[in-house]
Amino acid sequence: MVAGLAMVGGLLAACGGDSDDGGKKEYLIGFQGPLSGESQQLGINAYNGVLTAVELANQDSSLPFTLRIVASDDQGQPEQGPTAAQKLIDNSDLMAVVGPVFSGATKASEPLYSQAGLLSVSPSATNPTLTDLNFTSFYRVIAPDTVQGAGAAEYLAKAVRAKRVYSLDDRSEYGTGLSGAIERGLERAGVPFTHDGINPTKDYTSQATKIMADGADAVYYSGYYPEFALLTKALRGKGYDGVILSGDGSNDDQFIRQAGAANAEGALITCPCSDANSDPAAAGFVADYKKVNSGLKPGTYSGEAYDATNAVISVLREQGTGASRESVLSAFGKVDLPGVTKRIKFQRNGDVEGSTVYVYQVKDGQRTVLGPVSTLVKP
Repeated sequence: MVAGLAMVGGLLAACGGDSDDGGKKEYLIGFQGPLSGESQQLGINAYNGVLTAVELANQDSSLPFTLRIVASDDQGQPEQGPTAAQKLIDNSDLMAVVGPVFSGATKASEPLYSQAGLLSVSPSATNPTLTDLNFTSFYRVIAPDTVQGAGAAEYLAKAVRAKRVYSLDDRSEYGTGLSGAIERGLERAGVPFTHDGINPTKDYTSQATKIMADGADAVYYSGYYPEFALLTKALRGKGYDGVILSGDGSNDDQFIRQAGAANAEGALITCPCSDANSDPAAAGFVADYKKVNSGLKPGTYSGEAYDATNAVISVLREQGTGASRESVLSAFGKVDLPGVTKRIKFQRNGDVEGSTVYVYQVKDGQRTVLGPVSTLVKP
């Protein structure tokens, strides 16, 4: 993570300088997400995906303009979202934003983006209600948690064969959206569950005691990797021998580092995202990403952010040097292009069409992809 932070800091500075492009028009693309704070790695992953797309586009001599990134750090916090969004909105040369990254910051920021008529495309905000709040400039390239929740519930019922699930969320927009979707799926599958919520804390010992007393043979945590790591350590410390799971907000190697490899071993993570590093079809993207990002591998949301950025660039390419915020927003709903993560095509409400839910497992200290839920639950 330290290497990633140093790299992002350097590249933010590099992307902020004057270009030597021979006088081509310059368009700015914004990025909003957590570039600092406890869950920063997910934001860094996404930023590096944006950077990869921009760097590759700028290498294309046929492009009649150049691109530059302006980043705005919201630390993934709802209360910081509006300030981060306004920073980007106030830059009149900025044509679109990739982000926000987290659901809470997205909900807090989108009223400002809609009022300004500035397109924002989230690579990762999954709360189901975000596309039901009448935002007029919001799209996302990841499936909402109605999709992940249904997949996770099906996996718990048919693959884990859980007799009882303890569904715990962090009370955030993301966490409550995911836990609600999972619980609806468990109800449909006839799997009993206990619902609980806990604000992020540094000590999950008492929560682990509650879970042990509940008798659930599976725990699903809807939240982010720093808290999932602490919860997992507390559960292992209490001797819990059931199945421990979480969602895409925990799908990062930081979970393993912070929980400790021994504690994390066997933990399962669901995500409406594949792993580009193990997908032969994404080999070109992985190679480009490593080249741009000093040898780092793509992480969770890197591919989605890359696809979101390329979708924006495709609209700018069509409009040439005459693009405006209004024209980019007006045209974006018609985007239809093959992406690294999926085909990027949108429904009328801004949700991307189609998605697959994958299951990851920590094995021998590494996150490995077990496969899509649809395959894993087959008899």
